[in-house]
Amino acid sequence: MSIPQPVDPTATDAWKKLESLADTFQPNLRQWFSDDPDRGASWSFDAGDLMVDLSKNLVNEQILSELLALAEETDVLAHRDRMFSGDRINVTEDRAVLHTALRRPEGERLLVDGTDVVPAVHEELSRIFDFARKIRSGAITGVTGRRFTTIVNIGIGGSDLGPVMVYEALHPYVLEGLECRFISNIDPTDAGEVISDLDPETTLVVVTSKTFTTLETLTNARIVRSWFLEALRENSVSFSEAEAISQHFIAVSTALDKVAEFGIDPANAFGFWDWVGGRYSVDSAVGTSLAIALGPENFAQFLAGFNTMDRHFAQTPAEKNVPLLMGLLNVWYTNFLDADTHAVLPYAQYLHRFPAYLQQLTMESNGKSVRWDGSPVTYDTGEIFWGEPGTNGQHAFYQLIHQGTRLIPADFIAFASPQFPFKDGEADMHELFLSNFFAQTKALAFGKTIEEVRAEGTAEEIVAARVFPGNRPSTSIMAPALTPSVLGQLIALYEHLTFVQGAVWGIDSFDQWGVELGKVLARELMPAVEGDYKALEQQDSSTRQLIEYYRSHRQ
Repeated sequence: MSIPQPVDPTATDAWKKLESLADTFQPNLRQWFSDDPDRGASWSFDAGDLMVDLSKNLVNEQILSELLALAEETDVLAHRDRMFSGDRINVTEDRAVLHTALRRPEGERLLVDGTDVVPAVHEELSRIFDFARKIRSGAITGVTGRRFTTIVNIGIGGSDLGPVMVYEALHPYVLEGLECRFISNIDPTDAGEVISDLDPETTLVVVTSKTFTTLETLTNARIVRSWFLEALRENSVSFSEAEAISQHFIAVSTALDKVAEFGIDPANAFGFWDWVGGRYSVDSAVGTSLAIALGPENFAQFLAGFNTMDRHFAQTPAEKNVPLLMGLLNVWYTNFLDADTHAVLPYAQYLHRFPAYLQQLTMESNGKSVRWDGSPVTYDTGEIFWGEPGTNGQHAFYQLIHQGTRLIPADFIAFASPQFPFKDGEADMHELFLSNFFAQTKALAFGKTIEEVRAEGTAEEIVAARVFPGNRPSTSIMAPALTPSVLGQLIALYEHLTFVQGAVWGIDSFDQWGVELGKVLARELMPAVEGDYKALEQQDSSTRQLIEYYRSHRQ
């Protein structure tokens, strides 16, 4: 099925009305909450286990109405339906976009080019789960018969950011005595630090590259393979190289010929499909190390959480559809209130890698300057996502959010139940922690007026410095606890709100051509870096002097 031409959002009636509203917009959250005592409840929504409070956003009923009209005029929900049904909405690569199929329950049907893909997904999942159970039970061991205690995951981009983030977020669910480590950067320091204290006899290596040609991943894999074989020799282990690699290395790839060429048994290769983009792949075979560490049952709950949010996005009416509403709010801030960045502030130390994960998800998806038909956009697309866990961020960058000159919408994430219910004397530490969570969104919304500052007896010369303007927008997301299911719901929420923004903007959120040029140039520059004088002379003056500096200063 051909995908309809994208709608130019700036030509819609809703866009023009939103521009007019923004021109005269004077938000007053204090007044809005005073006029509507139920604003907190009426602007809060349930999505699976998540309670999402949008009440402290700079939006009223009129603006919301026009945002929903914008979604209708730009065909967002029809585009959503095309995605879920397997249409090739990734037009520049002529691919379906079906990460949602990875978490469909067994027994459902989804035809793509006449083939039901759900059975294949569950067949691969069953293979992964069977392998994971054997590793966890000790039925599969290393070449010397010892159980595996460390999994080294080698990947980059979505093959690294997703597994790292989920492993850190769900660390309480990791099997005791088992550890995951991650290598992604081609900086040799990354691999060196990870493997420096490992025992090769108890190390399992997962090499993740769909094509098994990714420069960084394969380079690191060869480095780790060399270390592994040498370390076994230093341990005076008698082994054949083929047997050792076959027992200690597995692959996540569909290029079985290249997997076998590397020395990995193709029976220990787990694959996924071209309709799964890297940044949407943590719930695919890319999560094999997670299935081992967390266990198949917890990984299944993780997938079920994704599916919960998928169904919410696919079935919930627009006015209560949380991913739709959050995506539209981000369009409002980006295109009409001139916000450039978006902060994600988890009040959960286990989510300390979540903002970094979202950077790839959102910025690689929507960092585009042409629509999916190739025509240039004439409006801002994409947001710069960033953040750190609270309360650490409060002592770093919150000053800018509270009193700076820039508008920075912020998402606050917290959980009712802690993993460690510590007390400091009589004080419950988690309640102290969440008091900060509640206080920050309240302070951002309502601020402190000059009259309130003076009423505190503040010296007049510093009154202005202690005024908080308020009307700084935030969304609060809460759940009972950080479980595998809840984490899946959170990830899917941001996947879908990212989709909503891309659909409004008429861009292809599922390609990433912008990462290709640097890769190509890096390969072309290698001869010059290695000392080829003719290749060096062909470079521009800046690149040439940088390479010369490197070569003259390397010890």
